Amino acid sequence: MKTAPTKANLMKSKSMLDFSKKGYDLLDKKRNVLIREVMGLVSRAENIQTQIENIFAEAYESLQYTNIIIGTNVVRELSGAISKGEDYDILLHSVMGVEIPKVKYERKDLQPSYGLFRTNATFDNALSKFNEVKYLIYELAEIETAVYKLAMEIKKTQKRANGLDKIQIPKYSEIVKDIENALEEKEREDFFRLKKVKAKTKS
Repeated sequence: MKTAPTKANLMKSKSMLDFSKKGYDLLDKKRNVLIREVMGLVSRAENIQTQIENIFAEAYESLQYTNIIIGTNVVRELSGAISKGEDYDILLHSVMGVEIPKVKYERKDLQPSYGLFRTNATFDNALSKFNEVKYLIYELAEIETAVYKLAMEIKKTQKRANGLDKIQIPKYSEIVKDIENALEEKEREDFFRLKKVKAKTKS
């Protein structure tokens, strides 16, 4: 619908245009902050993934030696005596208004819950490595969830910013331009009409 070319509508349209531009600037800054945050998290995730792969390789190598030395049946029995309790809590913190989970845990050395006379150093080493991997997995899970949530927020922010940049700002820019042109034309007409009235009055 065409907006009536009045000064009130001009002021209103200029206000909406200014509001849309400020909104776009804020969304653009938010998007850039979120992207930097995600890039940093992705870099951390890659480093942790590499650590997990390396430690897993060491753990499985030790486990293979253990299976050869004391047998897979004994290893299976011993594994049943190892505590599998959850030792973490999930907390939340905000990043640019996005609720991000935080895995809170206290890093502890593994306390043997099996008879040491039936095991050897390779079994203890494998267990220690798997315990180390557990804490890295906590951290990786936290980071990957954060990346997902932030990526979704970036997508939403991008959509809103595009709506302002491609629709709202051009729309109100055009309305302001049309009203200003119409008001200028009206002022010119009023000016010439006034000149004619004055000329007639003098004659």
